[in-house]
Amino acid sequence: MRCYWGEEDTWFYFEVDAEGWVTRQVELQGPERTPIAAASLAEWQQAHDAGRSDEYDSRLGITAELPISEWEGHNPEQLTSEEFEEVWRPARRQIASRPS
Repeated sequence: MRCYWGEEDTWFYFEVDAEGWVTRQVELQGPERTPIAAASLAEWQQAHDAGRSDEYDSRLGITAELPISEWEGHNPEQLTSEEFEEVWRPARRQIASRPS
């Protein structure tokens, strides 16, 4: 799914599991839709277990901390998994190509 936050001029793209928890999240900001986050919950958990969660957060961002059933005031647009992947792959490539 995706949502737009006008206050931040940011599109948020979410992949969620069957319980409504965000498993991957992309954030694109501004008119150029510059990727500012492309985070995976599974990767973050691995980084956390290895004591590198701060490094992961600063480079790739974090996923939403509440399941979507607890969100208020958002009207998400449903996406197919293919539509999510079309946003995820280039966002990850762009973020990965930036200097650390």
